Parts: sequence; C-alpha cells; structure tokens
Amino acid sequence: MSQSNLKIGIIGTGAIGGFYGAMLANGGNDVHFLLRSEYEVVKEKGITIDSLVNPTLHVHPVQAYKDAADMPKCDWIFVGAKSTAGNLGDIIAKAGKSDAKVVLLQNGLNNEDHLRPFLPDSMHLIGGLCYVCLFREGPGVVKHQSNGMIDLGYHSGPAATKDEQQALLEEGVALLTSGDIPTRLLPGVDEARWQKLIWNAPFNGISVVLNAGTQELVNNPASRKLITEMMEEVIAAARARGVGIPDGVIDYMFKGTEAMPDYHPSMYHDWLHKRPMELDALYGELLRLGAEAGCSLPKIEAMLDQLTFLQARYLTNE
Repeated sequence: MSQSNLKIGIIGTGAIGGFYGAMLANGGNDVHFLLRSEYEVVKEKGITIDSLVNPTLHVHPVQAYKDAADMPKCDWIFVGAKSTAGNLGDIIAKAGKSDAKVVLLQNGLNNEDHLRPFLPDSMHLIGGLCYVCLFREGPGVVKHQSNGMIDLGYHSGPAATKDEQQALLEEGVALLTSGDIPTRLLPGVDEARWQKLIWNAPFNGISVVLNAGTQELVNNPASRKLITEMMEEVIAAARARGVGIPDGVIDYMFKGTEAMPDYHPSMYHDWLHKRPMELDALYGELLRLGAEAGCSLPKIEAMLDQLTFLQARYLTNE
C-alpha cells in the first residue's frame, strides 16, 4: 500500500499525540485523532504546535473523534496516551485494521509486554521512544521546545523473520519522515527503554518534589547529586538484569540536559494539573525488576513514596 493511502490513528491527543499527529498531518498524511475532554475545542479550532525551533504549525480542520468505534480502520496507530490510561487494548482494536502496526509512545519499562495480551494476535506491536521536549499549553495547543526524534523497535506480532520486521520498521521510518520527524531503528526496545529511564526516573520525580525545571536541577549541587545517585541505581538494576549500559552515560545525559532549554518533564505537568502520574511505569516496574535481580534501589523507592503521597493528597481531595 502506498503511503498516500495509509490511514493513521492517534490514540491520545495530548502533548505527544498532538505533536506527532500534527506533524504527520502537515506532511500530507490521512490522520485521525481520538480525543476526550478537548474534542470540542480541537474540532472547532484545530491543533496548534507552538515551537521554539520550527515555524508555528496549525492544523485545521482536524479529523477528530470522541469514540474509537467512529474512526476509520487505521493502518498505523500511534498511542500517545499515557501508561495510566485504561482500556487501551479495546480502543486500539476498534480503531485499527486487523493487521495494524501499533506504535506505543510511552515512558517506562515493559510497556509493550503489558499491552500485548490485550491486542489481537494479528496486530504488530512496535516500541516507540520519543526524545522531545514539549508540553500541552492549553486545549489543542502544544508547546514544543526542542528535538522530536523517535526510535522504533519491533516488539511482537505476525512478522516472524528479521527481514519482515525490518520492512515494517522501514515503512514506519518513511511515514514519520514524511512529517519531518527524525527516526532511528532499534534492534529491540528493552535496552533503549532502560537507557531512557536513566534520565526519566530522576528528572521526572525530582522536578515534582522540588518544583523545579531541568536547568535549576542540573546547576544546583544538591539536586545534581541526587540525580546522579538515582541514575546510578537505574544503571545498576539494568546491568543486574543483563542489559548493556555504556560507560559515561551519566555525563552524556547531563551534557545533553545542560544544552537544552529549561524543561519541566511530563510528570511535572501531571502533578501541576492534578492528574494521575505515571508512577508504576517509571518507578513501580523498575523496583519490581530490580528486586527480581537482587538489586536494592533505596533512592528510587524513596522517590516513589514521596510521589505517591503527593498524588494521594490531591486525588483524595478532588
């Protein structure tokens, strides 16, 4: 099937889904967006990407839906919904063709393993790791600060051989490239998810507990020390489970963070707007996997305890 005939579904049109969906639509693709609370606004005003590095992008009209059952059957589905979302399997099954390629754009570990049992066996599941600084500034408005790269790795599905998997991933690269989205291919997703968590685990949680952005966190000796210690725990757990983590990764991540604009990670915005935080995906699963490997993670455990307290306080008072 040619790219022009592909139907693309975006499940969860928040910051991630809105950004990548708008980029794909701007590239001339047939994109269909599933929304909930922002449906009326997006239907009326479209989606705006206010970028610090690219020209402002405004997509209007938008093919928007409240119910996945109303969407056309899509060839590719990009899941921008967070790991706290429920019924993803049912939603994807309604929105996708029987052989749809499902790209899971979520933070955390083992996300694909948790979703796979709820998908039809005939669907392909692909891990998608996003390297992008952005946040939802308002209904239908995404503030993009830097980057935008996606890594793709085949997880599971009917593509049995490496050649078949490679062909599907290359189709995904061509699709994303049409929207000016830089893309790399991975031999798998597990190692990449562990490496991304080295940054995500400390910066997401600490930004909430200390109410600070990345520049303040990396420039203060106390917070920098805590970030380093949490990174070291994630690396220790990964290596205990046989995951290869290169030497020097902590310095590399600090240098990259220092070079990017001041950024408040996604968990900060969930806390700020009193939404459920992705605590299990970023911390609970890490602690379980670490314990299985006989690895103690006291700083990670303390961070989860603090975030659990903060979340319970505002969710209980709603």
